[in-house]
Amino acid sequence: MFNAAPADQAPCHSDRLTSLSEYPFPRLHALLADVTPRANVVPGILTIGEPQNNPPTLLTQTLAAAAPSAWAKYPPTAGTAEFRAAVGGWLSRRFSLPADFIDADRTILPVCGTREALYQLAQLVVPETKAGQKPVVLIPNPFYAVYQGAAVMAGAEPVFLDGTKETGYLPDLDAVPEEIWARTALFYLCTPANPQGAVASLDYLKRALTLARRHGFTVAFDECYGELWHNGVPAGGLDAARELGGDRPLSNLLSFHSLSKRSSAAGLRSGFVVGDPALIAGFTRLRAYSLAGMPLPVLAASALLWADDAHVAINRAYYRANVDAAEAVLAGKLGYYRPDAGFFLWLDVSQVAENGEEATVRLWREGAIKVLPGAYLTQPHMDGFNPGDRYIRVALVQDADNVARSMERLVRILT
Repeated sequence: MFNAAPADQAPCHSDRLTSLSEYPFPRLHALLADVTPRANVVPGILTIGEPQNNPPTLLTQTLAAAAPSAWAKYPPTAGTAEFRAAVGGWLSRRFSLPADFIDADRTILPVCGTREALYQLAQLVVPETKAGQKPVVLIPNPFYAVYQGAAVMAGAEPVFLDGTKETGYLPDLDAVPEEIWARTALFYLCTPANPQGAVASLDYLKRALTLARRHGFTVAFDECYGELWHNGVPAGGLDAARELGGDRPLSNLLSFHSLSKRSSAAGLRSGFVVGDPALIAGFTRLRAYSLAGMPLPVLAASALLWADDAHVAINRAYYRANVDAAEAVLAGKLGYYRPDAGFFLWLDVSQVAENGEEATVRLWREGAIKVLPGAYLTQPHMDGFNPGDRYIRVALVQDADNVARSMERLVRILT
């Protein structure tokens, strides 16, 4: 006979979960909870990278035309042949790949948005130990919070690599000690970078992949902003694999792509992972145990979006116009520089505010402009110094006219 637990005994929580820092947006909500914006001001919500322009009509048309039976079926984890073929065609066009470079059935896996896949990846590739010690997951700093959550919950030690102005806003590979490379199981590399908008060069990508092969870890190229370029087409992980060649050109590599920004379809929750066939096989097996596949109508709509490049050019022009509008106001102010890609600005407020939090509160109180403090996206050093303290992140997702008005108000309040 089992004895009932005492009434005052609470359920357990994972120690790993409680060690995570607060997610950025709840933290922002708490910061501004008691701050009331000045009356008669139209809010400018510039915090989250949520597209405000409509997705192409072919998306809604395809979903609406789906047969009821398609929604009734459990979707296959590996998706459909049509989806994988459409993705393979896009990859070949986008990265100028040889005809036999991508085996669509062995190297492509659909995912319900790359956020869940980036998180789950650590469960796939982080071992119990590496080099006889606790494994390391390398994370760019600033970072997408999912990277840290994935590393910690997989039992790894997250090691943050600062991406500052001095390092070209990308992790400095030369600053990583050999002892850390030996323990590394996974390297999250976001390019184009969020929030700095920096794009890694082809040489940089080749070096990262070479290091992964030399030290036996996986490099995860998070390329979700790779279609929204402003200063030339960004190189990607597959470019590096193509250039390095070899018998197994995709070894140690996984690249993540999404329709959220490319096609303004964040709510569709559609993306894919491409890369090392052995890793894709393991990923497919892991996902079969833990996550549902992408619904068949969503797979069909996604295939059409990956096969169509025309709407992406329109979307890219939309964000380029937003950057142009912001630049007309911000040039020479708040450390503005034109991002290579994406729709975020990483503005230095150190000359006009105590830190990014103080600037954020002032902007919301005086102008109903909501931005994100840079420190909410960065990990402080052991001595307490936080490289994001002096910054705010601004998302240019509204149309160009609204961006211009919001930037004028931002400059007026801060300077």
